[in-house]
Amino acid sequence: QVQLVESGGGLVQAGGSLRLSCAASGRTFSRYVMGWFRQAPGKEREFVATITRSGGNTYYVDSVKGRFTISRDNAKNSVYLQMNSLKPEDTAVYYCAASTFFNGGYLVEEYEYDYWGQGTQVTVSS
Repeated sequence: QVQLVESGGGLVQAGGSLRLSCAASGRTFSRYVMGWFRQAPGKEREFVATITRSGGNTYYVDSVKGRFTISRDNAKNSVYLQMNSLKPEDTAVYYCAASTFFNGGYLVEEYEYDYWGQGTQVTVSS
């Protein structure tokens, strides 16, 4: 089992940047595919980005491509989400998630993830 703790959220103006971090407990972090999801007020939680176990491959939802970057440091049991050129529509609670699932492709569905953090609020003002 792994426990996930997000940090780095906050209030930022449109066009600004934030870097989210997610620290994982345990010694087997490199076994997990990691992902970031977000949930805006009144909306369902949606996929944002995912990174493979080695960190060699990443995948993003179209709305954040070119603005967000997911990365991981397996030595530090951490995954990150660098968010640039933030827009008001990026306002949401951001969750990191860990998965032991394998389907031969990128993991973009909530049910494919086994463990979730508590979330961190990101608010982008216009």
